[in-house]
Amino acid sequence: MKYVLTWRERPAGSAAEYEATQKRILDVFSQWEMPKSLTFHQFVVRVGEFGGYAVIETDEPADLQYLTTIYAAFTCTVEPVLDVMDAVAAENRGVEWRDALADA
Repeated sequence: MKYVLTWRERPAGSAAEYEATQKRILDVFSQWEMPKSLTFHQFVVRVGEFGGYAVIETDEPADLQYLTTIYAAFTCTVEPVLDVMDAVAAENRGVEWRDALADA
């Protein structure tokens, strides 16, 4: 299954606390070992801030929980997604089934 992970910085108190948080995040990231179950198709950041997006594929959703726990300094949103052609095929099946009800 594919997921889109969005992360944003959590508000920090003072400028010094914010700077310390950024350093801590970079330190954690430099030592992080990605679980083998996670395949990153896209991994991008928003220019000018700490935050971004990732398209991740995994059959182990618990590893996404692990990932978001490691980076607790961010607020994270994880949304399941489908490739557009897979979604269109599912939607066509649903429409066909629904339309068949009208004929009955």
